[in-house]
Amino acid sequence: MSTTAENWNERSAPTLAEFEDMAQVSFDALPDNFRALCAGIVIRIDDWPDDETLDEMKCESDYDLLGLFRGRGLAQGEIFAQTGQQPNMVWLYRRPILDYWADSEDTLGAIIRHVLIHEIGHHFGLSDDDMERIEREAD
Repeated sequence: MSTTAENWNERSAPTLAEFEDMAQVSFDALPDNFRALCAGIVIRIDDWPDDETLDEMKCESDYDLLGLFRGRGLAQGEIFAQTGQQPNMVWLYRRPILDYWADSEDTLGAIIRHVLIHEIGHHFGLSDDDMERIEREAD
């Protein structure tokens, strides 16, 4: 048995708390100017999107949605002055991400970073090219 296989005998999937730590590490590695513009964004980790979200996003399965931005982004003229308005939030869904990772050649950390950047990108109204550039800068 190889050393790699032996290492996996003692491991399990990352918990929600470990996923949260990985998301924070990914966020902390983003370019400073990008992170500075993200003030107030809350990053949440959950195992699955709720049924309402799956219906709203027209998902065919529980595994279709890896992450989601909820809120009013800069592209929509963000305003926080309204009473009772929830903060902008990025959701990362652990189980769909783990499933995606199982079929990917990317590391779990790279996938979490990709989903995080993509969802934060919605806050800014960024293009796919912009998000790819930010990912390269975070490497």
